[in-house]
Amino acid sequence: MNKVLASGKTVEEAVRNGLTRLGVGEDRVKVTVLEQPAKRLFGLIGVKEARVELELLRDAVDESIAFLREVSAAMSLSVTVERSEKEDGVLLNLKGSDLGLLIGRRGQTLDSLQYLVNIVANRHSNRHLRIVLDAEQFRERRRQTLEALAERMASRVIKTRKEIVLEPMTAQERKIIHARLQINQQVRTYSQGDEPNRRIVIALK
Repeated sequence: MNKVLASGKTVEEAVRNGLTRLGVGEDRVKVTVLEQPAKRLFGLIGVKEARVELELLRDAVDESIAFLREVSAAMSLSVTVERSEKEDGVLLNLKGSDLGLLIGRRGQTLDSLQYLVNIVANRHSNRHLRIVLDAEQFRERRRQTLEALAERMASRVIKTRKEIVLEPMTAQERKIIHARLQINQQVRTYSQGDEPNRRIVIALK
């Protein structure tokens, strides 16, 4: 059942009645108001009820998972996708062999796939969805690597008293470096350059 017609004394009540029949929340449907409530002609008893049509939207995250499977199949890769709900969105974690092809150098391919996955999801949703794409916990491992790098470079700056310019990084990676060194009382960080060659500079305070 992809569409239902529902009625009620108000449009809101009609929508609630339709949602109850579909068993979903309002974020999963497209609502079309067919008739507004009104008094009947010549003041006859009763009120003309509101009528609405509710069309069930395809699950946006499922569409994204289907897209990922198509991409993986085209690359002759066998992957499974684990879905978990997060406070700020949905995490899709890829599992399988040869995931290095989907991750790419420093996660660049994974970032590109994540961008496309979010486009697919939001094309099928009437509210903004944020999907984070990961592969075998690559993002957590990358975060740990970047934090360790930040600490090493900060120590070098303190020892040599010379600023250090890091290699170009994505905005998300730069954010990890900034956050890690924010509590360091001896160094400061700032970004310079234009995307995609924007870099972090670590300098003495």
